[in-house]
Amino acid sequence: MRYLNTVYVRQHRARVQCRRGSLLVSSPEGSQRIPIEAVDALVVLGGAQITMQAIDACVQRGVRVAALKRGGAVRFTVSPATSGNVHLRSALFQAAMDPSRSLDLSRAVVAAKLQNSGIVVSRWSRDEKNPEKSDGLAGRSEMIRARIARLAEAETGDHVRGIEGDAARIYFRALGEVLASSPLPFTARTRRPPRDLVNAMLGFCCGLLVTECIGAVESMGLNHQMGFFHRPRSGRPSLALDLAEEFRALTDRFVVFLVRRRQLNPDSFEETPGGGVYLNGDGRTQPVFCAGCNFPHGRWRVPEQRWQDTTTDRMGRAQGGGDPASDPEPSRGTVGDAIGSGHIAGTSFTGRPSRLSSVCASLSDGCSAHLRHCRHQQERRCPAETAFRHL
Repeated sequence: MRYLNTVYVRQHRARVQCRRGSLLVSSPEGSQRIPIEAVDALVVLGGAQITMQAIDACVQRGVRVAALKRGGAVRFTVSPATSGNVHLRSALFQAAMDPSRSLDLSRAVVAAKLQNSGIVVSRWSRDEKNPEKSDGLAGRSEMIRARIARLAEAETGDHVRGIEGDAARIYFRALGEVLASSPLPFTARTRRPPRDLVNAMLGFCCGLLVTECIGAVESMGLNHQMGFFHRPRSGRPSLALDLAEEFRALTDRFVVFLVRRRQLNPDSFEETPGGGVYLNGDGRTQPVFCAGCNFPHGRWRVPEQRWQDTTTDRMGRAQGGGDPASDPEPSRGTVGDAIGSGHIAGTSFTGRPSRLSSVCASLSDGCSAHLRHCRHQQERRCPAETAFRHL
């Protein structure tokens, strides 16, 4: 597995052009030339611009381009032509339209998110020096984890979303307690627009996470707009948002890391007439350059930007017919183990959190197994109903 080389263009007046096989990034502070062959992804932040010639050159060379608004919301993504096969995408569409399978996958997504949220709050409790405050955080961690068992009783997607919302309320109260004595306090989660400094950072880091998940989904030949927990809606990257759910608590932990160490201060933000608060050019630099802090993956520790790289590698292993669980198992969960246990096939939900092979790996694994069976039987069709029996 290798690191993905991602270029972040953050300056407001920066302009990305293509010159003789290289990306030329020009700004009032100067210019820099970057060979396209050395780039895997290009992320344009805020008011930075990119020419159509540069976009075309990136697409021709397999470089994914993403543009984010100041608050971190994804403005657009441009990817090379989708790889994979039509049977895999058809299986994804049919699974998303099947209420039973969609419900099972939604349960798995939320179970993974709640598991990570509980772990993060438990870590905050362990690091807290005030015994009374530590006990309070530990209690909130247990309350979040207790919601996982309730997912087995959920009969509709709306019920699952209600459980997730209830756990999120407890989680953000814990986040407020953690940052109560920090220079940047947090009272409540606000979006569109973010109303305070911490919410601005949470939204921005979440946007970076979603762009990575979009790239991971597209690299497997799946449609990032066809999700399960996040129902399909025009313009929404639903499947990428599903994959991002389990990592949200870890990105929040990263934001707390920045706030506690005073990596960001009020000068890193700017206010808009509508009451929104956003990171300015210098403020957007810190989350990008500080993201090299290590997070666990199995017995090893990997930088945060490799989470999605790890996911993509396991997806590729599954699509190729290998075993996505052959990698060292991470200490945090994702959706794949729950799906691999049979949840996508319509069996009962056990509430067990899943691991890092994710939705795409299970879809790819099931469809690839069926394709091998089809080739053996000289069949051409790959109905999703048969494909998912192999999970």
